[in-house]
Amino acid sequence: MQTIFRLSAWLPLWALHGIGTLLGWLVYCLDGTYRRRLVDHSGQAGIGAADRRSSVSAAGKLVTELPWVWLRPYAQKASRIRWEGADVLEAALERGKGVILMTPHVGCFEVVPQAFVHRFAPRFGAMTFLYRPSKLHWFGRMQRAAWSGPGMDPVPTTMAGVRLVLKALRQGRVTGLLPDQVPHAGFGVWAPFFGRRAYTMTLAARLAQQTGAELLMAWGDRLPYGRGYVVCIEPLQLPLDRTAEETATALNQAMERLILRRPGMYLWSYARYKQP
Repeated sequence: MQTIFRLSAWLPLWALHGIGTLLGWLVYCLDGTYRRRLVDHSGQAGIGAADRRSSVSAAGKLVTELPWVWLRPYAQKASRIRWEGADVLEAALERGKGVILMTPHVGCFEVVPQAFVHRFAPRFGAMTFLYRPSKLHWFGRMQRAAWSGPGMDPVPTTMAGVRLVLKALRQGRVTGLLPDQVPHAGFGVWAPFFGRRAYTMTLAARLAQQTGAELLMAWGDRLPYGRGYVVCIEPLQLPLDRTAEETATALNQAMERLILRRPGMYLWSYARYKQP
């Protein structure tokens, strides 16, 4: 599998997305649990059939594009990756208080750190981000290979990792978090997400309170026909002086607004409502 993964990085992006579409529909048809979760979550949010179908394809593309995003030399990817809102991120970095990039499961979120490294890391330092190692041994090796280069500083989802993130922010650097990922028990509170209670992270708000770091929304729009990606940056305002539940509710509302702008790119199959 590792060899196939490496070789597929040299396929054209349009071919990988085509394979991903087939993969997405294959899993949707064969895996009843996956299908029910996708249909239930998208239906709960009021998503129509056309966008639901797009999300099935998008989930497959998320898998098959990884070799291209992770392993292709950036010089060969640069013409396929552009920015919207890069000035917002640059201005926040220049203020020197640190930046927390909140990257939900919208589009190709893996392209965000790749793009950051080559545009901003030489000037502002490496991006530090929390990650959970894959249970698949060969895939974990691919993760480490993709994230071990200059400009990336992956740390484990432990208290030691959180302390390293805190240190990076106090040095004025960037960290990346997945705001719609279910955190470990004790690292979140229950808050509504599309009308249903979901265990929601409190870490981002706590980091911002302790360091004064700015919160920004970041995601990677996937362009059609394999044309590439647009890395989008927007300000994210949260009521940091409120209770943890109120802040988490505001965070989920911001996620909802973004997701409803791009419902066909969201990973509706993610087990967002599970018990941590």
